[in-house]
Amino acid sequence: MKRVAILISGSGSNMVALADSMTGDHPARPVLVLSNVPGAGGLAKAEARGIDTAVVDHKAYPGDREAFEAALIERLDAAAPDVICLAGFMRILTPRFINHYAGRILNIHPSLLPKYKGLDTHARALSAGDAEAGCSVHEVTAELDGGPILGQARVPVEPGDTAETLAARVLPMEHRLYPAVLARFVTGDRTPVALP
Repeated sequence: MKRVAILISGSGSNMVALADSMTGDHPARPVLVLSNVPGAGGLAKAEARGIDTAVVDHKAYPGDREAFEAALIERLDAAAPDVICLAGFMRILTPRFINHYAGRILNIHPSLLPKYKGLDTHARALSAGDAEAGCSVHEVTAELDGGPILGQARVPVEPGDTAETLAARVLPMEHRLYPAVLARFVTGDRTPVALP
C-alpha cells in the first residue's frame, strides 16, 4: 500500500477528492495532510476523515525559504510518503526540496499546460480567445509547472464566460482528473490520462 502526503494552503477541495478516492482496493492511502497556513479549511476536512494533519507556517520563516523547506521535509519524512500531491499548495518549492522527493511529487494546475504556467490561468485563457480550457496534472520538476504531463481534462469556453465561471466549470474536472492520475501513478503507470 503506497503512502500519500497531500500539501494544501486553502479549503482543500482537491485534497478531499484525492482522499475520498483512496479507499477499497485503491493501491494507496493518505497518511498526512500538511498546510503552510494555520487554520486552512482543508485541515478540518482531513481530520474529519481520520487523516493526520500538520502545519508548517511559512510566515514563521520570514525570508528564509530554506529553513521553511527544511521544516517541511522533516515533517514529511516523519510520515514516510511514497508520493506527495500538491493540491492548492501556494508556495513555489526550491530545487533542493524537489530533488529530495524526485519523481514522487504531483501537482494539479488549472490550465492546459504548457499554456499559462503560474497564476491567473482562466483570465489568460479568456484574453487569448481560447476555445477550450481545463486542467493538467504533472510531475513536479525544478521548472515551474514544467514537468511531464500525466493527465489533462478539457472544458469548452462558453460565450460570456468570466474567469470565475470558467474556474467553476474546470474545478469538477480537477476533482475527477487528479484521483485518476494518482491511481495510475502509484502503480508506476505514467501513461497520461485524458478526460474530455
